[in-house]
Amino acid sequence: MTIELRPLGVLCNLKCTYCYQHPQRQAGNSGGLYDLDLMKRAAEEEDGAFTLFGGEPLLLPVRDLETLWAWGCERYGKNSVQTNGTLIRDAHIALFRKYKVNVGISLDGPGELNDLRAAGSLDATRKATARTEAAIERLCREDIAPSVIVTLHRLNSRPGRLEAMNQWFRGLDAMGVRSVRLHVLESESRAIRDAYGLSAEENIAALRNFFALETSLRQLRFDVFREMEKLLLADDEGVSCLWAACDPYTTRAVRGIEGHGQRSNCGRTGKEGIHFVKAGSPRYERQLALYFTGQRWGGCAGCRFFLMCKGQCPGTAIDGDWRNRTEHCAVWKALFEAVEARLLSGGKAPLSLRPEREKIEAAMVAAWSGGSNPSLHRLVEKKEC
Repeated sequence: MTIELRPLGVLCNLKCTYCYQHPQRQAGNSGGLYDLDLMKRAAEEEDGAFTLFGGEPLLLPVRDLETLWAWGCERYGKNSVQTNGTLIRDAHIALFRKYKVNVGISLDGPGELNDLRAAGSLDATRKATARTEAAIERLCREDIAPSVIVTLHRLNSRPGRLEAMNQWFRGLDAMGVRSVRLHVLESESRAIRDAYGLSAEENIAALRNFFALETSLRQLRFDVFREMEKLLLADDEGVSCLWAACDPYTTRAVRGIEGHGQRSNCGRTGKEGIHFVKAGSPRYERQLALYFTGQRWGGCAGCRFFLMCKGQCPGTAIDGDWRNRTEHCAVWKALFEAVEARLLSGGKAPLSLRPEREKIEAAMVAAWSGGSNPSLHRLVEKKEC
């Protein structure tokens, strides 16, 4: 479970072309007002370490950042922040070190490869990108190596750009970055997806390229491949929410806390730009419907990867309808096949090809029907006992 503390809502100093939070801004729900005590009280009720999130959380005054991180460090022993990195300065680095802050930075590549993370004019965008690149280098020198989130799109991952991305990842690896999360482009705008999204074939080629690249890197790993491997081995403890049978009305894996302590869901499910009231408990109607609905109608029936994928994130569902499987189904299926083949070549038996898979699927469906969501690990362990 991730607890996202969002003091400033979706306020941001950038205007990323594809940002999935634009509907909230367009609806006038950007946020900006906050009460530290109310947020801390709400975080205490969630009872877990939190991540400062946005928008851009480093727009928060340094004194308020210190208040939150001092409290978080004392109560939970650590802190986290997800930032675009453009605002990081000496005062922030001092706080990162003092209050054990794990830093995540969003950047799509060096120079022009990052132009969709726009800052207004092209000149301002390139300068902002340079500040983020410098921040990553400095954090690595300061022994606070960040993780990095990269969104794949036409500016950075078409065939002619992949070698530049490979070189960049090799450079991050040499600097000390250990973890990169790869995202397939998501936008609430069909026009943006058409203009900048990769085709399924291009996404598959890019991800397979990075899958192969990883074997030559010293320490940098792409989270998505490690998670897919774990899922295929029925070791799903700790994998990200993309694979966790998400209910878009309560997003159990993401517990948002807004500026006055009000609860909210993962922003990827907020297609209307509204912070709907968070449901009290998760349900699994989406996964049940996908299991029984044929693939030609937007479901997942018969897919050998369903136990692992579960239709993937409802925020990327076909036609923006959470009842459908992800619009990137072909991409993830191809990647599961690649990871599956690697496991087989290493003498490991992926769950997708085990004879007991259908029985485990039936057990999972029965659990969802009863309102629970057991781990794959637990179900497989039961079957083996």
